[in-house]
Amino acid sequence: MKVITVGKRLIPAEQIALVEPFDPSSTPDVTYQREFKGRILLVNHDYVLTEQTPAAFAEEHAFTLFTEDTVALNPGIAFKVETFEPTDDFKPTRPYVARVKWKDPAGKEQSKLLVTAPELVIAELTKAASVTLIRPTRRASRGHSGSRCKSVRVRVPIGVLSI
Repeated sequence: MKVITVGKRLIPAEQIALVEPFDPSSTPDVTYQREFKGRILLVNHDYVLTEQTPAAFAEEHAFTLFTEDTVALNPGIAFKVETFEPTDDFKPTRPYVARVKWKDPAGKEQSKLLVTAPELVIAELTKAASVTLIRPTRRASRGHSGSRCKSVRVRVPIGVLSI
């Protein structure tokens, strides 16, 4: 088991889902004694702040970095990848086109939206780990946030998919 040290905290790598940028101005009522540059999102949706950028964290710990999103995904997590389309109820300000999903320890689904194309997300993740590929179907279903997610799940074992 690989353990990653963040400050004084020891975190098993399999508990980390992703690392994303952290903007201290997003919490103006909180002052930080250190300069945090990244937010480590755990599989249970808790988070730990780090002084490393997502890119530096990805390089040091062999995570998969998506530069368009500045997000590093843990290749040890079995992600599902979906296409994302905004709905009337949910129109984000960024042009998201993909959603990655994973299960937390309680079996509840967690997710992160990405601007990186879903095909590229799949290609990068399958280089290092198993991923669930979700392909468009005839009828779109409603996702967790009400978005339309077209999906059929297909397990892609490591080394089987060549892109």
